[in-house]
Amino acid sequence: MQEVSIKIENPEGGSEGISRMRQPQEPLIHGLPDDIALLCLARVPREYYTVLKFVSRRWRDLVHGEGLHAHRKKHNLDETWIYALCRDKFEQVCCYVLDPNSSRRSWKQMRELPSRSLLRKGVGFEVLGKRLYLMGGCRWSEDATDETYCYDASKNSWTEANPLSTARCYFACEVLGQKIYAIGGLGLNSSVPHSWDTYDPCTNNWTSHSDGNIVPEIEDSFVLGEKIYIRCGRSAVTSQVYAVVYEPSSGTWQHADADMVSGWQGPAVVVDDTLYVLDESSGTRLMMWEKDLREWVAIGRLSPLLTRPPCKLVAVGKSIYVIGKGRSTVVVDVSNAGNGGGMMVSSSIPKLTSNDEIINCKCLSI
Repeated sequence: MQEVSIKIENPEGGSEGISRMRQPQEPLIHGLPDDIALLCLARVPREYYTVLKFVSRRWRDLVHGEGLHAHRKKHNLDETWIYALCRDKFEQVCCYVLDPNSSRRSWKQMRELPSRSLLRKGVGFEVLGKRLYLMGGCRWSEDATDETYCYDASKNSWTEANPLSTARCYFACEVLGQKIYAIGGLGLNSSVPHSWDTYDPCTNNWTSHSDGNIVPEIEDSFVLGEKIYIRCGRSAVTSQVYAVVYEPSSGTWQHADADMVSGWQGPAVVVDDTLYVLDESSGTRLMMWEKDLREWVAIGRLSPLLTRPPCKLVAVGKSIYVIGKGRSTVVVDVSNAGNGGGMMVSSSIPKLTSNDEIINCKCLSI
């Protein structure tokens, strides 16, 4: 209900004061109760939300608010888009978005990224709810920063957010328990590589932690079984891959399973609690970790005509998107993929002439 103020003037020139009346708020859709109107609007494809918010103030508030997002998620109406953070030929950070369900699947550039982040390297990139976060980073002429920016997908706008507890760059980012984890990397002192920050959206605050098992040069990360895994490169002594896993129950980092880590030779992604890795050591071969057998199984190879390593992986449903240089994109449905070393059946997004480097890729549903 909207509150409207009406001033009643005294005939003799004085004022008798302010009388307040309540005027019924206009319905979302004339002739329909708001709960029924919400059911209708929740089924409008996400690509039209930029148009919906111009219909009326109530529609704008609905699109920008949490209610519509929660309703779509509850009824499995939310749509997942892929966001790719890239670096172009001018060494500037740029971001592109892909709607996997569009009949005209193509990458579209996002405009107006935070200007202070454009030339930074080692920035963090993560999604929490319907928001995308751009964190930290550094430049040759600038030390690591704690600056954090937030992109609200429902509003299609960036704002400055609460800064990291610790200025850092070249760090890993993951979400666990509805909190963002910014892990390791480099910073302004020697303790940064052995620390991590957590962001709680409920309090809008970052909290800093430390653990000696975290080391610099983090190359990849993923979440599996409510635990965060990070790969920190190979040991200079043994040439073995060094990886640790975060145990939420104890709040500590421990050495990860050696057999699993031995096959973690490239970018990783989790689909239905199953770990997949793209081995780029000789072509591009998709591997799957068979937890019960405790061994890596080759799913198949991807055509060298379609992939442009180095690649990043994201998952939408049961499909893995292999995104390489210039945003070359190959889609693999793992539910139809058999085991073996042969060539895999896949689909691809039309090729681009760009040579943009892929920094990171994330999925955001709304």
